[in-house]
Amino acid sequence: MSNSPSHYRGRLAPTPTGYLHLGHARTFWIAAGRCIAQQGALILRSEDLDLARCKNEYSEAMLRDLTWLGLRWDEGPDVGGPLGPYRQSQRLEYYQQVWRQLAASGQIYPSPHSRRDLQHALQAPHDDDEDAEPLFPIELRPPLGTGAGADEPGAMNWRFRVPDGQTISFHDGRLGRVERIAGRDFGDFVVWRKDGFPAYELAVVADDRAMQITEVVRGADLLTSTARQLLVHQALGWQPPAYYHCELVRDEHGKRLAKRSESLSLCALREQGLSASEVLMQAGM
Repeated sequence: MSNSPSHYRGRLAPTPTGYLHLGHARTFWIAAGRCIAQQGALILRSEDLDLARCKNEYSEAMLRDLTWLGLRWDEGPDVGGPLGPYRQSQRLEYYQQVWRQLAASGQIYPSPHSRRDLQHALQAPHDDDEDAEPLFPIELRPPLGTGAGADEPGAMNWRFRVPDGQTISFHDGRLGRVERIAGRDFGDFVVWRKDGFPAYELAVVADDRAMQITEVVRGADLLTSTARQLLVHQALGWQPPAYYHCELVRDEHGKRLAKRSESLSLCALREQGLSASEVLMQAGM
């Protein structure tokens, strides 16, 4: 397959760590609509790398909810019936290849510090950022070249060394120009976990490349994550997709919905007797 598709390719990429809620309905409906408008192909991908929290019941509910909403996808492995999702948990060998490319670039390093080490040194996150997290302390960053030549990640976290002070900017399909400053808005971030699995930032970049995604549609809580992923794309010499970050659905207190908001889960709303169109209307569609 060429890595420069001539037509639109979008994706639905839920994480089966809980039941889908109104916010997911809104984002996935927008993603499907943008794909249909471009007469493109829509890919379903289950981002199930958190083995401790991802459960079969959530995976099965995910497929039921997406189908009930009226969403259809064009690509995914055929697993005994309707097209199933690509599962990240089955793609570890590919992620290891991408880790080796990053290690060869010299822009990632092993980070042996425990959670307790970081709790003593970490700075507070910015309150106004949906995707905020504490900055990794620069004093814990090892010298350049640390980890160079490693063949395997081993039982160690690996972090991406961000270019401190550099402005990372991109055009968002809804928001226009978005900027984040490396070292201020986010610090060195994990790309490989010591449990032997890739972190979100590596796995998403790797899969969007392999699946030839031309536009990523997701929630506005991931704007800072996009800046991180652009750095990973750059380190690998890859052209990133376009981005469209959807407005978040919030509860009556103004807090963005989370999977623990079970009363607003799609399966709970369906059990209350709401139709798919009523749920989409409630999600602001």
